[in-house]
Amino acid sequence: MSHKSSKVIKKVNVSSSLESEDISLETTVPTDDVSSSEEREGTVKITKQLIERKELLHNLQLLKIELSQKNLMIDNLKVEYLTKIEELEEKLNDAIHQKQLLSLQLDSQLALQQEDARKHQALMKQEMETILLRQKQLEETNHQLRERAGDIRRSLRDLELTDECYEKLKSLPEDQLSIPEYVSVRFYEVVHSLRKELSDLQMKKESLTEELSGYRSQLKCLTESYEDERRSRSELEVRCQRLTLELADTKQLIQQGDYRQENYDKVKCERDVFEHELSELRRKHEILEVSYKTQTKERNDLAKELATIQQSLNLLQKDKDYLNRQNMELSVRCAHEEDRLERLQIQLEDAKKAREEMYEKYVASRQVTVYHYKAEYEKRLHEELEQIRLKTNQEIEQLRSTSKEMYERENRNLREARDNAVAEKERAVIAEKDSLRKYDQLLEQ
Repeated sequence: MSHKSSKVIKKVNVSSSLESEDISLETTVPTDDVSSSEEREGTVKITKQLIERKELLHNLQLLKIELSQKNLMIDNLKVEYLTKIEELEEKLNDAIHQKQLLSLQLDSQLALQQEDARKHQALMKQEMETILLRQKQLEETNHQLRERAGDIRRSLRDLELTDECYEKLKSLPEDQLSIPEYVSVRFYEVVHSLRKELSDLQMKKESLTEELSGYRSQLKCLTESYEDERRSRSELEVRCQRLTLELADTKQLIQQGDYRQENYDKVKCERDVFEHELSELRRKHEILEVSYKTQTKERNDLAKELATIQQSLNLLQKDKDYLNRQNMELSVRCAHEEDRLERLQIQLEDAKKAREEMYEKYVASRQVTVYHYKAEYEKRLHEELEQIRLKTNQEIEQLRSTSKEMYERENRNLREARDNAVAEKERAVIAEKDSLRKYDQLLEQ
């Protein structure tokens, strides 16, 4: 493109030199030879028409060069945006694939746990045939476990804490906290941070809307000023056309022999005045064109800034929706785990009832071995309760670790997306500055 523009500039310089030579020749017309002066006036008309034609061709070539440059810039931007869209689609497909894998792993783990629970229940039924216990101890333990299950259920349903309660529980070590207190503390921390982020996003949204309204008002003022200048330019063009018509009429009068010899000085003065006015009008026209180009550039810059601000606002809205959706998913998971805990409690109660029934059956038939089997039953019961407690603790720890990893991974993805968006914005600004600099250089050439 630079090589072509240099060729065009060379051609324009050559044509301008030729035009200057023609103009210098026509100013040295003698006054005594009428026939030679008329022939040279015809050549002057031809050279002026050629000059105007060459100027129009030169302007057309410059406009074509500018149009090709802008088309190249638009194609480059399209390619960049298409590559970005493809990268984002690939990331989305990867995330969907990971989600499907995690769901399949969760289903397989649930199936394995259900099979383990069934096997464990079968073993418990086989062992119940050889176990005897007193009915009073079973009733007491059953009553205590029911009270404990009710307390855990009520505490898990009321997870919201006040600031004072949170500070008190946070000051205590984790070993002294119970499961509901620990869950409520973690829930308070997560929800409190999300609320803060939501309030910050709302403040940013309000500030961006204010800036958007300010930019719209500026754009309106610029369009009004542009319309005024366009009207003034059209008036000047009409005046220039009128003056060119008057100049043509005067040239026709000059061609009428004796009138030219008698009124040569008067016509020459009028011609000089008209040429001076024409040069001033051209100079004003060039100034108006330069101001028009600067205003169009400013309007395009404002439109680009407005588009970037709208895009950032849309991104913030998407982040807000994503956080709300995560909060809903976590609440659904918590409710699912509560239902699972209730089912496990029901299964435990059924097992205890079955143990009581088997105990009643074997009390009548084997009273001799009561004391021996009592100790074994108590020992096995304590072991089973300890195993159940360890399993519940392990499941709770797994849920905590998975939720923590999920939050960290999502926060990391959001940070990477934000950094990529900022880097892309900076690259676009740098590219825009380079293109403007090249455009200014071409205008200067």
